[in-house]
Amino acid sequence: MSEDFVRVADTSEIPPGSMKVLKLASGEIFIANIDGSFFALPNKCTHVGGPLGRGRLTGSVVQCPWHGSKFDVRTGAVVQGPAARPEIPIELKIENTSIWAKKPV
Repeated sequence: MSEDFVRVADTSEIPPGSMKVLKLASGEIFIANIDGSFFALPNKCTHVGGPLGRGRLTGSVVQCPWHGSKFDVRTGAVVQGPAARPEIPIELKIENTSIWAKKPV
């Protein structure tokens, strides 16, 4: 795998319909498994910094546990406020059963 990516998890650690919070050198992210596809966002709501990965995942939408903002984990788009700014998706690569996250630039 490229030096631009870091191994963060194994696919078996994140069953479909679930999320996992991970600590990286650059901060926390969370990975969601939506029907066998993996998506990652920063674990910090753009509203006031709530821990998104500790929220509720319904389909492809995560709800922040602090104030209820909802984001599409596939794109980072705001689905429901009070958040106004989208999340910036983190690029993932799957190699065999390893999940790799792109390092921030």
